[in-house]
Amino acid sequence: MSKPVKEMIVADYQKRFNGLDGALVIDIRGITANENNEIRDGLFQKKIRVTVVKNTLAKKAIAGTALENIGKALEGPSALAFGGTSVVDVAREVVAWAKKIKSLNVKGAVLDGMYFEGQAGVKRLSEFPTKEEAQATVVTLILSPARKLMGAVKGPGGKVMGIIKEVQTRLEDGKAIAPVA
Repeated sequence: MSKPVKEMIVADYQKRFNGLDGALVIDIRGITANENNEIRDGLFQKKIRVTVVKNTLAKKAIAGTALENIGKALEGPSALAFGGTSVVDVAREVVAWAKKIKSLNVKGAVLDGMYFEGQAGVKRLSEFPTKEEAQATVVTLILSPARKLMGAVKGPGGKVMGIIKEVQTRLEDGKAIAPVA
């Protein structure tokens, strides 16, 4: 392959992977054409793209980016899976597909420069919360003390209000109110 063609491929990879904070490397060798189409279609419906890459050119394209550490997994036939709402979603989907299609090999993943090696690493990544899930947890933790405080404030106030309501009802009915000792 000539140098200008290689430069064009590197530029294409840089354009495709620009701004990504995470991706997965998979090996789709040994998968039938129908299974390959099924995987790609299933992932595409989740807005996840799969790009078969030339390892050395991909390493040049991702040098100095958040994906740089994924170069460790770029050995042998490789494809990058990326997109979705986050790399955690991509990992969840790919792990689910790997359970269905045993010949799908997951080589590794990277999230914000952190490398997850092999099938076990990607499975661990798939168990992480997504950004939205983490934000929801933080909001819940922040609001939880305020909710408890409101319950504590309303509790005694509710009891006092109940006593006042009982006094009002007895007075309206003409009943006597006994003094509390």
